[in-house]
Amino acid sequence: MLDKEIKHGKEKRQSYYHSGRLDRTCRPHGGCPWCEGNREHATKIKELSAEEQEEILYDNLMAIGTLG
Repeated sequence: MLDKEIKHGKEKRQSYYHSGRLDRTCRPHGGCPWCEGNREHATKIKELSAEEQEEILYDNLMAIGTLG
């Protein structure tokens, strides 16, 4: 079945990426560690920034004495 689709130009799946060296099943939006790391990079940075801001706020409130 797949050979027939390829022969007639109907195959729509995207090709494998270079990160196939890490995981043979690496495709767009894949679940390999390489792709997940690239996809979640911005989210991780935002989470770290939010944690730092929360820590600064907590320290400021402790210095003022409004927090136990």
